[in-house]
Amino acid sequence: MKNIISFALLQIACSFTFLPVSQNSALELQGNGGNLIETTCKKTPFYNLCVSTLQSDPRGSSADVAGLARIGADKVKEKATATLGQITGLLTGAKDPKLKMALRDCVDYYNAIIKYDVPVAIEAIAKGNPKFGVQSLNDAANEADACERKFQNQPKFPISDSNKVVHDLSAVVASIVQLLL
Repeated sequence: MKNIISFALLQIACSFTFLPVSQNSALELQGNGGNLIETTCKKTPFYNLCVSTLQSDPRGSSADVAGLARIGADKVKEKATATLGQITGLLTGAKDPKLKMALRDCVDYYNAIIKYDVPVAIEAIAKGNPKFGVQSLNDAANEADACERKFQNQPKFPISDSNKVVHDLSAVVASIVQLLL
């Protein structure tokens, strides 16, 4: 009987000893808002772009994966809108007919990103239908690439960096939305 009581007391002592460690571990995981961003971004093709984009938005620290996808889609729209502004500025000053034609094509590509691709992606995320979100964001990446291809014979066109950001960010967000499937 004495051995049973000693064994029971030993089990109780061990339970209390390990309890605070378990609670602290759970609290650390819950309290680390950047952890979901980092974990999610590791599953995307451009980790650094993903982390910097999502951490720059105040909503990122408390968002779930769908929230991170929404933030990313908002950022794609923001970058695409800025790029469209650059393209419009270049079009205003362009004299070469071939350059004007290429810039007009880019206006069409970026209008498609802003007016169709991103809104469809946002709606798909909101309605829990991520398949269409992935497709729309891949389309946005392809539109940015199509614009860039218009200038592949140019040494370094002024919107090349912007095209790359829109492409890469669209690919990142498509990867995040893919996680919702």
